[in-house]
Amino acid sequence: MVEGESALVEEAAVLKRIDLFVLPLLFVTYILQFLDKTSLGNTAILGVIQDTKLVGQEFSWLNSAFYFGYLAASYPVSIILVKFPLGKTMSISIILWAIVLACHGATNNFVGLCIVRVLLGVFESTISPGFSLITGLWYKPSEHAARHGVWFLGNSVGGFCGALIAYGCSFITSGPLEAWRWLFVMLGIITALWGIVMLFALPDTPKTARFLKPEQRIIANQRPQENQRTFKTNKWSHTQFMEALKDPKTWFLFVIMTISCLTNGVISNFTSLIVAGLGYDVRTTLLLGLPTGVFQFVVIFISTFLADKFRRSRCNIIIGGYLIALLGVLLIRQLPTTMKAGRYVGVLLLVASTNIFPLMLSLIASNTAGFTKKATVNAVFFIGYCAGNIGGPQLFIAKEAPTYQTAFTALLVIYCLVIIFVALFRVYLNWENKRRDKDQGVFIDPEPRNNSPTVIHDNNTEEVDETDWENKRFRYYL
Repeated sequence: MVEGESALVEEAAVLKRIDLFVLPLLFVTYILQFLDKTSLGNTAILGVIQDTKLVGQEFSWLNSAFYFGYLAASYPVSIILVKFPLGKTMSISIILWAIVLACHGATNNFVGLCIVRVLLGVFESTISPGFSLITGLWYKPSEHAARHGVWFLGNSVGGFCGALIAYGCSFITSGPLEAWRWLFVMLGIITALWGIVMLFALPDTPKTARFLKPEQRIIANQRPQENQRTFKTNKWSHTQFMEALKDPKTWFLFVIMTISCLTNGVISNFTSLIVAGLGYDVRTTLLLGLPTGVFQFVVIFISTFLADKFRRSRCNIIIGGYLIALLGVLLIRQLPTTMKAGRYVGVLLLVASTNIFPLMLSLIASNTAGFTKKATVNAVFFIGYCAGNIGGPQLFIAKEAPTYQTAFTALLVIYCLVIIFVALFRVYLNWENKRRDKDQGVFIDPEPRNNSPTVIHDNNTEEVDETDWENKRFRYYL
């Protein structure tokens, strides 16, 4: 057993090393996955629609195609992430999606683009659920919101970088390849090189971390088990799988993510078209995409900072972000087309809704115990994510450009529904905590803040992989 002040100092040193070595790897990867996933949106105004002769709703279907691939892979990926080494699995998937992304530049029609978009979705489907599992393996539940926020900030940086890269590509007006083809090829090469780095740099578990000393690996491996007794056993548990499907929390998460992701295509793939619809030329449109990345960075940073600072606040912070986004929808929908500045502010405010993703993932990591159960809940969550993203782009009807009235009317309703369901989810979690307290005749703080050192046990405890239903002392974060 490690005791006393020296134990706290040693644990703080271990946490610092984890933050310095693990988080940057996740952060950079998330920048690239967002750049690669949303590259189609930037190429929309670089000529891909005209050069590949897309008509009608075909561009919308290409955005949906990515999520068909993601959806098809979600369940198999949940099993793969349990049975195989996490770090190596995701590194290989990065290299594979990089190859597929570069192949986008060789396509000439809707069918070709559709095939590579589906494959891109398949190979990118490991990243978000895998990163959430990694966060759960390395960090205590009280640290989940902030750490999910750090690597999710890669989305906003990716959005910023994507706009700059696309702006640079817009100056390519001659040569063997069109500007949009260069964009795909260049991003593919960069991502492939990073995948090779990840293959050697990202540990599979704390027990295999070369950047930690042997005694530090023991602390790193057991400190997340302070509130959850969950270990990666490389064994798929059918019992935990069925428990996940019976758990109401799983289906709350599914409904919330499905509804919220109906709006996701607005931010990730249609922002450029919406801004262009305000009357700006190609290069001005690309430059006006930069502030959306900056604003998203600020929103995610503030949201996760507040979630880390204030207890029982994660659901409330999500609701706050959606109220801001609701204002953005009203500005875009209600202001006349002549008021460009006001409608552009509305586009920026839509980004506030993106705080739901890292905070919901942190709630899964904090509120689900048992490695197979956690992987299964992640899979259901991302099936909802895919379902919403498949349906969302279809709200943007090409003939309604540039105002897209149907889409923004739908967004108004969707944002209200998300607020209602997140509030109900919080009520359910709070009720479950009180029910457990009453049944056991004891009050257990669901979100303790203490400075006591982690108790280090013998290696026999590492075989325990207990779910939140099996652990009667488990309480849920709000």
